Amino acid sequence: MALSKSANTYNRQNWEESDFPILCQTCLGDNPYVRMTKEKFGKECKICARPFTVFRWCPGARMRFKKTEICQTCCKLKNVCQTCLLDLEYGLPVQVRDTGNNVKEDIPRSDVNKEYYTQNAERDIAIAGEGNVPGEIGKSRAAGDLLLKLARTTPYYKRNRPHICSFWVKGECRRGEECPYRHEKPTDPDDPLADQNIKDRYYGMNDPVADKLMRRAETMPKISPPEDRSITTLYVGGLGEKIQESDLRDNFYQYGEVRSINIVPKQQCAFVQFTTRPAAEAAADATYNKLIVNGRRLVIKWGKSQAGREMKGPGEEHGRELEPVPGLPGPLPMPSDELQNNFFNLHQGATLLPYRMMPPGMLGLRPPVIGIRQPLPPGVQPPGGAWYPNMSQPPPGVMGMTSLPAGVMPPVRPFMPVHYPSQDPQRMGSVEKGVPQL
Repeated sequence: MALSKSANTYNRQNWEESDFPILCQTCLGDNPYVRMTKEKFGKECKICARPFTVFRWCPGARMRFKKTEICQTCCKLKNVCQTCLLDLEYGLPVQVRDTGNNVKEDIPRSDVNKEYYTQNAERDIAIAGEGNVPGEIGKSRAAGDLLLKLARTTPYYKRNRPHICSFWVKGECRRGEECPYRHEKPTDPDDPLADQNIKDRYYGMNDPVADKLMRRAETMPKISPPEDRSITTLYVGGLGEKIQESDLRDNFYQYGEVRSINIVPKQQCAFVQFTTRPAAEAAADATYNKLIVNGRRLVIKWGKSQAGREMKGPGEEHGRELEPVPGLPGPLPMPSDELQNNFFNLHQGATLLPYRMMPPGMLGLRPPVIGIRQPLPPGVQPPGGAWYPNMSQPPPGVMGMTSLPAGVMPPVRPFMPVHYPSQDPQRMGSVEKGVPQL
């Protein structure tokens, strides 16, 4: 039977005409003002070979143009996207969805049976109305554990990237950054993901993407209850800003009596405490990697014992001390007694004299520097030895140094404290009136 566009007189009334495609969020893109081109009866459906309305659009910047591949009748039979042929509800291949729901629906492959099946399906779709899926898929709407674990809740726009530039692979691309295709190394030809067939994807047979997801589901970790039987609290993460306490209570009350729900808005998490341990274990097993609330997949973990946390030290975790990280320097040695609290290398035997106990001639003078001879002003002769380089004579009340014979060391004098101008009590109006000054 002729069902192609060239057959203008046979079954033309069964050709499909639509106003808008049936797409998933990933294929549609994140641009709310996407522009599409519409071509009536532009191509044949790759499943039923009937001409249908083809839509073409660009999902976003630096992405490839996409178009519809199958008609809307075939799309509604499997509840899949017209472009990527993934399930519209879970974002998974048909093979994974049917395996998770234990659904097996055989669609005829021959042209005659396919045409008859399609006409009956269109009648069932018209009776069921918009939004209802006919057949076995529409009857099994309850999601199994496998679907809840693997379901994609957010768009995956990486799937809309351009194809790899074949000229760049051969080293002949001269467009540079203006090339609309990707300049990346192609995948291994022996990789099963490199050989995908649209019919295998639609019928749910020999789909390499589905096989990869099934293997991932088998290796997913499982949650194990803690040894402390007193822990009845579950940690719930990834709440976002829209999930409220009532939403969590509606999802957890079915597993047992909930004692309290504490939400931490800053951390976007919550702590759900049950009254009994069996109720907490049932909730953890039923919601781990499966709980989806308001379109967000929540993280489920067991809470930690507060009593055990208080008994642990700062360097302990899970009852054992943490081992040092290799390659890091060890602790620094303690400073010697001579350097402790001696930031200016002052003599240990030095005693600080109060300012008013200093000799009158030393007030406001430059402090001496022990062991360093400093130059004197021009025309000033030191009297055998000088303590202060800016004085020609020792201050009143202070004995001057006399010259010593050769080979005789001068006696060690006690260290004089360092005097800073900011210590002068006559600065900044610190002198009290009526108080005699020394």
